Amino acid sequence: MPSHSFDYSNTSIPPIELLSWLNAEGSLTAMLEERAGQPLRVERSFEGYRQLTLRQKQQLGLHRSAFNRPMLAWVREVQLYGNDDRPWVQAQSVFPLSSLKGRARRLQQLKGTPIGYVLFKCSRTLPNKRSVCLTDDGWQRQTRYDWYGRKLLISETFLSAFLSGNA
Repeated sequence: MPSHSFDYSNTSIPPIELLSWLNAEGSLTAMLEERAGQPLRVERSFEGYRQLTLRQKQQLGLHRSAFNRPMLAWVREVQLYGNDDRPWVQAQSVFPLSSLKGRARRLQQLKGTPIGYVLFKCSRTLPNKRSVCLTDDGWQRQTRYDWYGRKLLISETFLSAFLSGNA
């Protein structure tokens, strides 16, 4: 049975129409495609190696001994488009290099494929730990997933077009 925990890290409360999206289990990709009535369009803004930040190391649950050592991760930043010309969601996926082994290596080859197609191919839910916060760009959910014993971090920010349009 997947374990889930949620942490709302500030005192603001998300709009009621966004709560179910922030707390949804399973593939956000599938839910967004259902809402759009069509496949998502994925536009990559960055894909490559970056150093993990201290915050990312904490979110990934790395031990304190790892905090002072530089650690590389494969990072992918994308905008997800539903059924209009404005992006609905801005997402960042962080895969520590130590997690990119075995079947997880395919996560470096996603190109324009939504990550949900890969992560939730064999399972509707995955063990995770999630926090929700309000950023300058919108409400964001940050989820640490355990995928085949590999930890990865996905941040998804719901942009104003998601709430304001016919989305």
